[in-house]
Amino acid sequence: MKFLVINGVNLARTGKRERGVYGAESLEEVNSQLSAFVKAHGHDVDFFQSDVEGELCARLGQAEGNYDGVVLNAGAYTHYSYAIRDAIAGISVPVVEVHMSNVYAREDFRKHSVLTEVCKGEVLGFGKKSYQLALESFWL
Repeated sequence: MKFLVINGVNLARTGKRERGVYGAESLEEVNSQLSAFVKAHGHDVDFFQSDVEGELCARLGQAEGNYDGVVLNAGAYTHYSYAIRDAIAGISVPVVEVHMSNVYAREDFRKHSVLTEVCKGEVLGFGKKSYQLALESFWL
């Protein structure tokens, strides 16, 4: 199986911003560990990060026919991007929404996702392990 992990707005600053929320490891370190995890289970994974909403939508569209599943951490776009919601709804590739923090234990605006209803599932609150749990959901 082949997977795509997409990280959205501000996630390139993982390890630098709000370390108490997102941890001290860089996104590159998290991706490297995920890559090793996925390969150890006999699968492949690609990674994409952008702060640009349209680029995230385009990459979701390109997943069609190329990946068995997508793990998406859209960052703040989670709460208001109907464009990303429509991009997910427009593909047949299953998407799992991921958040490193427990968004329900944070500010009120973070408690609503416009993406959840078009995703296969949601994993949140387990730090970088949220990505691993989301990926495992595709082959377990």
